[in-house]
Amino acid sequence: AVADYGMDDAFPIEDIDDILPGMIEGRGRVYCHFGREPEFDAQLLGWMRRLRQLRGGGVVPKEFVALGHLLHDLRLYKSRAELKLMRASAAIAVDAHLAAMQVAVPGRHEYEVEAELLRVVRGRGAVPAFAPIVAGGANACVMHYQSSRATLRDGELLLIDAGAELDCYASDISRTFPVNGRYSREQRALYEVVLAAQLAAIDEVRPGRPFGAAHAAAVRVLAEGLCELGLLKGDADTAVADGSYQRYFPAKTGHWLGLDVHDVGDYRVGGESRLLEPDMVLTVEPGLYVPPDDRSVAERWRGIGIRIEDDVAVTRDGNEVLTAAVPKEAEAIEALLAAR
Repeated sequence: AVADYGMDDAFPIEDIDDILPGMIEGRGRVYCHFGREPEFDAQLLGWMRRLRQLRGGGVVPKEFVALGHLLHDLRLYKSRAELKLMRASAAIAVDAHLAAMQVAVPGRHEYEVEAELLRVVRGRGAVPAFAPIVAGGANACVMHYQSSRATLRDGELLLIDAGAELDCYASDISRTFPVNGRYSREQRALYEVVLAAQLAAIDEVRPGRPFGAAHAAAVRVLAEGLCELGLLKGDADTAVADGSYQRYFPAKTGHWLGLDVHDVGDYRVGGESRLLEPDMVLTVEPGLYVPPDDRSVAERWRGIGIRIEDDVAVTRDGNEVLTAAVPKEAEAIEALLAAR
């Protein structure tokens, strides 16, 4: 641990009862995870009792402070080394998505595309950051679809949400593309709305902006697009105010990213949306999901599910999209698929 991880010191776990009481003795404050491991909590209380008995209680810590919040805050800010690992993790996920696009043709199964994702990730020395979502057609309207048994059909979209984990650091990418290589009119219309929402949200990822600003920007664009296309009645202001847009976007636009896909860290501080700072990393992933049984819209819209997701690092003067190498403009996607 000292040589490989930069720890100040390391001891055999078997010696914990002999070593830790001596480390606690004389300290005014102890940081610990109370309530997470009852067995360790009992050990700690036992050491405290022993110190009181041996020393008359004069050198026993007077204050215990929860450690989790401090560690979570540390994880929010990535070092240069961490950002380097996250770029490498993102590069593997990029290659996996590009490979999956090549094999995702009509007649294949979702699980075959999933297998290609996993082949690339494992072949690059990484592991999946989470179980990939490979959702064809109306399956894309299921937010955390996992079955991956369906056949890919001509005329349908395929939504892939997959990432890599390299040396414990995660990436997370979503792309939605036509199985036959060409978006239909309705698919393209909804796709352009989601893409515009994502670009507007990414513009809000910069120092000094609230975390929630990206979501607000995405929601505004999505609501405007849904109203213009006739999927929602009335105007965008009403759709945002009454939450009716949530019929087609029942999610948030992003989350912290790092050692976990949905990494730790407060989203609100003092009751307000946390302000973004350099070296934070988050996802930006708006979407639209029109349920296949939604009778309030014309049949041509039903069963279309779209999500576009990138990993974005906050920089001193803006942001860096770590996963930009996977095309997301409709024309670029169609050109890539045409070359299969």
